[in-house]
Amino acid sequence: MKIYNTLTRKKEDFTPLVEGKVGMYVCGPTVYNHIHVGNARTFVSFDVIRRHLINSGYDVTFVSNITDVDDKIINRANEEGRTAAEVAEEYSNAFIKAMDDLGVMPPTIRPYATKEIDAMIGTIETLIANGHAYEAEGDVYFSIKTFPEYGKLSGRTVDELLSGTRFDVDPKKHDPLDFALWKAAKPGEPYWECPWGKGRPGWHIECSSMSAKYLGQPFDIHGGGVDLVFPHHENEIAQSECCSNVTFCNYWMHGGMLLIDNEKMSKSLNNFLLLKDVLANLDARVLRFLMLQTHYRSPMDYSKQRLDEAANSFERIANTLRNIDWEVEHADLFAEVDVAAIEKLDVAVAAGVDSYVAYMDDDFNTAAALGEVFSIVGAVNGFIADGLSGAEEVKAAQAAHDAIVDLMGRFGIDMAEESDETAGWPAELLAFAKDVAGYEGDDMLAAGEAIISKRAEARKAKDWGTADAIRDGLSAMGFAVEDTAAGSRLSYGG
Repeated sequence: MKIYNTLTRKKEDFTPLVEGKVGMYVCGPTVYNHIHVGNARTFVSFDVIRRHLINSGYDVTFVSNITDVDDKIINRANEEGRTAAEVAEEYSNAFIKAMDDLGVMPPTIRPYATKEIDAMIGTIETLIANGHAYEAEGDVYFSIKTFPEYGKLSGRTVDELLSGTRFDVDPKKHDPLDFALWKAAKPGEPYWECPWGKGRPGWHIECSSMSAKYLGQPFDIHGGGVDLVFPHHENEIAQSECCSNVTFCNYWMHGGMLLIDNEKMSKSLNNFLLLKDVLANLDARVLRFLMLQTHYRSPMDYSKQRLDEAANSFERIANTLRNIDWEVEHADLFAEVDVAAIEKLDVAVAAGVDSYVAYMDDDFNTAAALGEVFSIVGAVNGFIADGLSGAEEVKAAQAAHDAIVDLMGRFGIDMAEESDETAGWPAELLAFAKDVAGYEGDDMLAAGEAIISKRAEARKAKDWGTADAIRDGLSAMGFAVEDTAAGSRLSYGG
């Protein structure tokens, strides 16, 4: 397995610190609002990475924090006349629900910043004692000049940072690039008691303290969006390595930006999309599918056209699974078996699975791995085109079905429910079945079969009026009748 390491700017063989185990930390949200689709892409990317590590046999400890104390939270609380704790609780719960809706596995450990203050104070005390931090009027700052390697993650020197960045002049700082580890409390703000007076932690110190507490130092993988490389992750490295005098983590991974119609997401451009609003009108699996089509490190374009294309591609896979199930159920078990076709399908499925794993092992190339799912889809569609004959053909088709479901499951996309051919069928079908075929039950599949049977009877009797009326009634509800070698079947297109 190879991972692109932002720190070294190259792919490296992945060797965990402890054989068979992986410690992984991914920066979580600052909970002052609902997350947007760009945030969601980061969490989906690292969810898929985590899933592949697990499927590769690793025991993964996945830590992802929630920042529930921050200037943005305090400002929102002041605007709305609420406490910072109330704002943080509302959006923490909203975030957790959104992740569940999106199929993102909960972390092994989810630390909240406000519950880890003692660990942060301890880290800051060590930095002060080691000469890497200083207190100024209740604030505590990290002194970047005490860490000669500052800038190694972003690839920028201190001089470049000083000349290319605008800073608010703060006379308490020894250097403009010095950053806050602890902030003295202002009137009305939440605070904790510490050796420097009442205050609260700075943003960067949270992740350093929590990752060290739950994963040790060094640990294997640290992840987040590319926008966190500087200053957040750069500052994490500086304070963590100055505190412990050892490497912070071994592999740095960063997900690419999400664009809206090839433009950066921005409220000023009126293209700022909250995840909750997107999922209100979209199957979460389709959103994940869209995100998988772009390598996690590359910029990804989000647009209606691309969403529609992803939905169509997703439906192609789902429809293949339904077709396999139908052909298996209607197989002619006594007909002659095509041994060569079985062997060809078995080889295609095995090759697709092997290539899928190889692509995922190569820095989690989901786009190429997804292509292997489609290679299996194409192979099995050809195999079942003329129906299934004999138990061995049925077994081969079912194996292809299971492989597709398994590979999509590794992406975090549950296709199991697509095996239900009637999923999403309209309730009006039951009333239609009663009217045209006298069906009195509430089983969608049985109702469909009763209608198809009635149409077949009409066609056999050359009662074209009745047959056409049944077809037209089905079409009005979104159904089409497919005549196959194994008989007629309903397909629903919505």
